[in-house]
Amino acid sequence: MLSARDEKNMNEPNSGGPKINVALLSSSLYVGFSLIANVLSTKIAILPFTGLAIDAGTIIYPFTFTLRDFVHKTWGKKQSRQVIIFAALLNLIMFALFWLGARLTPDPTWPFQDAYEKILLPVGRIVLASIIAQVIAELLDTEVFSIIYKKWNDLLAVFGSNFVGLIVDSVIFSLIAFLGVLPFNTVLQIILSNIIIKFAMSVISVPFIRLVPRTAKFEDI
Repeated sequence: MLSARDEKNMNEPNSGGPKINVALLSSSLYVGFSLIANVLSTKIAILPFTGLAIDAGTIIYPFTFTLRDFVHKTWGKKQSRQVIIFAALLNLIMFALFWLGARLTPDPTWPFQDAYEKILLPVGRIVLASIIAQVIAELLDTEVFSIIYKKWNDLLAVFGSNFVGLIVDSVIFSLIAFLGVLPFNTVLQIILSNIIIKFAMSVISVPFIRLVPRTAKFEDI
């Protein structure tokens, strides 16, 4: 069932509105976290206490799902889709600039060209994997959030949509980014550890949706 607050505001946006522009802040953080996660993902680390392999981007990327839900609740479904596409385009631009930076002739006194290329150029495959996984998973997250929100409430909508989205994202991203580069068992470990961590972080971030007033019209959710 819809919460009393959502029933009251079913046909009208929240008249009071947030003190800050939550939609703008959330969309900015969404894009920023997406870009940072792609750079962090060039490192494969070990998940503490488990021995499972994990890409370092997993420590920040899961929050993008809840941030997208914030945008959805405040700006609406159409605008949240646009933010997803904009983030994908900015990831492409980031990789293009990394590639251009690597191609520039280094100063003879600068000894880090090889390290620069080894760290930043692998981002290319990761960015491709991220864009494909992110667009598919986040658009699916958008649809699931919309369905659950309209039938029940925002809390269940965030939990349910994040759960579906993080599984789809983890599988697609890991297969495209690491299959053929890392041993298959390591890729499976990355998928499993990604799902575990993303789910745990999702559970932590879910309650914060209640702090975000709905400013989008109910029919636009």
